Amino acid sequence: MTDALMIFAAGFGTRMGALTADRPKPLIEVGGRSLLDRTLDLARAHGPLRTVVNAHYRAAQIEDHLSGTDIAVSVEAPDILDTGGGLKAALPLLGAETVFTSNGDAVWAGPNPFDCLAEAWHPHRMDALLLTVPLPMAVGRKGGGDFALGADGRLKRGGLRVYTGVQIVKTARVAEIPDRIFSLNFLWNRLAEEGRLFGANYPGRWCDVGHPEGLRLAEEMLETP
Repeated sequence: MTDALMIFAAGFGTRMGALTADRPKPLIEVGGRSLLDRTLDLARAHGPLRTVVNAHYRAAQIEDHLSGTDIAVSVEAPDILDTGGGLKAALPLLGAETVFTSNGDAVWAGPNPFDCLAEAWHPHRMDALLLTVPLPMAVGRKGGGDFALGADGRLKRGGLRVYTGVQIVKTARVAEIPDRIFSLNFLWNRLAEEGRLFGANYPGRWCDVGHPEGLRLAEEMLETP
């Protein structure tokens, strides 16, 4: 059972241009609700999760936004630690053998992504399970896919599956990496070589709000049955 969640909210959001000049990207609103709160809504609907949000760029705004909640904030200073390093630094706050991680800049149309991952998680076979969508279901995606999903559920680099930014991962595999600053891609490459990196299919639509056009596309997606 996975009962902890790490949300990545430390990035600079440079592709968003003026929209992130005065705020971190996860606090941008889509359909009247911030991207961060949309992720938290899904997490709460899944069930009780010990939740940590990391912060670096305009970290005080993230801290103020979450003030009065039971959510911990892992402030990265003076350096931003990248996804792997950020997760590693937050492990004492998460206190779990397996955790969900989620980017803080996506919008979903379909079932709860955390439910989908939990149903597909088999810890005896997997060290990480990434939620993916076929490229045509990745609204606003610029570029190709990230992975190929094998018939046995294992992931390999290249292919037409897009990583949605949500996964389950065993924290021991994160902790074993000695570097302080590193990307989760480094860990995934290691796990793929070992046959321990798996993917699950998300049976809905997903929008990456990584660029200004993504805001409009996300709102249109939410309005379309």
